[in-house]
Amino acid sequence: LEHAVAAKAVAFFEALQPEFREYAHQIVKNAAALAEALAIRGFRLVSGGTDTHMMVVDLRPFDADLTGKEAQAVLDMAGITLNKNTVPNDPRSPFVTSGVRIGTPSVTTQGMREGEMSTIADFIVTTLKGRNDPAIVADVRAKVAALCAAFPAYR
Repeated sequence: LEHAVAAKAVAFFEALQPEFREYAHQIVKNAAALAEALAIRGFRLVSGGTDTHMMVVDLRPFDADLTGKEAQAVLDMAGITLNKNTVPNDPRSPFVTSGVRIGTPSVTTQGMREGEMSTIADFIVTTLKGRNDPAIVADVRAKVAALCAAFPAYR
């Protein structure tokens, strides 16, 4: 029990620091930038956008045949991690879905900002449009790796 109390005390202390506030605000700014970049590229955002750390994207306006399950799998092959998610009035089962959920805490932790969100949106579009071409997916994976190398998780 004492270790749990100590852990909570440390977490609360860190959450009170100005750097944590800046980090939390940057997560939300990155999410808004990524949501806008995806909307410009033909995706529909559930609720019209986001004011949190994540967004739910309806894939049907972008490609009616693309499922959330398929998008999750091919984007994972390209080095982009997200997960399938149901959307309002989803005709597909919760195991297949018509949408995906994308969050920005990880990329923000690495130091990425709004400018990189446009690049990430381009990676997502290129991968999904070229999902049946392994060379396209591999090319995006290399570009994702290069972007991540420019923003290492540990310095």
